[in-house]
Amino acid sequence: MININRELLLEKMKTSPYKPMKGKIIEARMLTEKEKFFKIELEDKIELGHEPGQFVMVSVFGFGEAPISVCSSPTDRGYFEMTVRAVGSLTNKLHTLGKGDVVGIRGPFGNGFPIDAMFGYDILIVAGGLGIVPLRSLIRYIMDNRSDFGKVDILLGCKTPQEFLFKEETKDWMKRFEIKLNCTVDRADPEWQGNVGLITTLIPGVDLNPTRTYAVVVGPPIMYKFVIVKLLEKKIPDHQLILDLERRMKCGLGKCGHCQIEGVYVCQKGPVFRYSELKKFKGECHEKAV
Repeated sequence: MININRELLLEKMKTSPYKPMKGKIIEARMLTEKEKFFKIELEDKIELGHEPGQFVMVSVFGFGEAPISVCSSPTDRGYFEMTVRAVGSLTNKLHTLGKGDVVGIRGPFGNGFPIDAMFGYDILIVAGGLGIVPLRSLIRYIMDNRSDFGKVDILLGCKTPQEFLFKEETKDWMKRFEIKLNCTVDRADPEWQGNVGLITTLIPGVDLNPTRTYAVVVGPPIMYKFVIVKLLEKKIPDHQLILDLERRMKCGLGKCGHCQIEGVYVCQKGPVFRYSELKKFKGECHEKAV
């Protein structure tokens, strides 16, 4: 069970959940042409106290605020990490920042992956594109608590080989005998030696016991519909199929309503949901997942 001392952080959040804490950038580097990696140290060197799958609200004065997934494990103490794709004014500004610069941090927010329920189970991780960012937090947690989980299968998919994130780290994952990792790309280059095709082409080859397997899926919305079909064909129970549905989150507190789907605030009840929960909704919420 995750047991993190969050008393100081919670006390700060009670004072004003809208007021950012100062986060100092202690490392910054480009991972690809589009994504930049940041290691952040909070003021007073307090722990973020997040669970894998949660996010923080990151702000730069004069440019705004945006939700960013945490990509480090709670077991990485004294700092937390995030990976940012430059897609707007705030994220483009973040890309200009480096070591020693300060940003605003609120959180952590949202519902993380159900770690406690996953103890003792085999884990299948399916990551498409940027989906590896929040899943890296889960993978690193599992590796730091390896005896608490069964076998681990990791499926990674990207459009091109150049878009893979954490390349050196994934090489280390591949060296671990108790972890099976397989990658695929939509479009290969002359140097690519792996699978070519959608990530769904990797699922039939995974050997799993459905009753003792949790499948965790994060990627672009269009991917979910087809991945879910393949996982249900594998007989994985609905409540053991976990999805991350980040959707237009703005405040992190369930106040602004930007992320609301049929009365459900994704920033509060999500972004992590079980498939059994999503099946109860009609319309957009269900369509996004299936």
